[in-house]
Amino acid sequence: MNSKAQGNLLVGLQFLLLGFLVLLPEGEHWETALVFTFIANGMTVLALFILLVSAINLGRSLTANPVPLDKAELKTTGMYSLVRHPIYSAIVLLAIGRSVTSESFLVLVVGVLLVVLISIKARFEDRLLLKHYEGYATYAAKVGRMIPGIGRIR
Repeated sequence: MNSKAQGNLLVGLQFLLLGFLVLLPEGEHWETALVFTFIANGMTVLALFILLVSAINLGRSLTANPVPLDKAELKTTGMYSLVRHPIYSAIVLLAIGRSVTSESFLVLVVGVLLVVLISIKARFEDRLLLKHYEGYATYAAKVGRMIPGIGRIR
C-alpha cells in the first residue's frame, strides 16, 4: 500500500472515530465532578483555538492526509514553533475532554482509540516529512511532536 493510500486509511479511521466521539450518547457510568467538567470544557475551547490558529498558519499547505502536498511549505512558526503537530494536539484535547464529560465507557474507549490513532498518524507523517523537507530533522530535534518538548526526534 502506498503512502497516499495509507494516509487515506488513517484519515478515514480518524473521521470515523471523531464521528463516534461526537455522536455517541452520554452515559451514566460515573459522575463527572464540576471541576473536571470545567477543565474538560476549557480543554475543548483551547483545542478549538489551536485548530483554528494552526489551520490558518498552514494556509494552502493544509490537508487531512498526512502525505505532504508537493508545493507545501514547512511551517515552523506560530503553534508550529511549540509542537510539530498542533492540529493533532487539538484533536487529542477534544478526545480527552469529551471522554471525561461523557460519563460513558464506550465514549472513553473511542477516545482512547482516537488518541492511539492520532499518535500513529503523527509518527507516520513524521517519517514522510523527514523525506520531504531537508530541514525537518533539525526542526524535529528541537520541537516536540504533540506536547512541547516531548517526542523530539533525535
